[in-house]
Amino acid sequence: MGRTKKVGIVGRYGARYGSTLRKRTRLILEKMKGDLKCPKCETKGSIHRISTGIWHCKKCEAKFTGGAYYTETPRGAESFRIAKRKQRELEVNEE
Repeated sequence: MGRTKKVGIVGRYGARYGSTLRKRTRLILEKMKGDLKCPKCETKGSIHRISTGIWHCKKCEAKFTGGAYYTETPRGAESFRIAKRKQRELEVNEE
């Protein structure tokens, strides 16, 4: 391979596809291939994508869904926060 100090992970594309598209792809790939944390066992670096939106933890053997390029989508995180808040409200009302 050639030198990829400036372009990073998208150095494999060479001079093809245009600089703007390569920069966008770089952001996505670095986020996807980086050290992701497992939501179940909290281990960093053991998460790998099986297919679009399906993720697998090598350590705890957990399979879970998420985004196409990242383990958690903004919408999924929002719904998780809302569900937690509703659960806390129910617990307070029961007491």
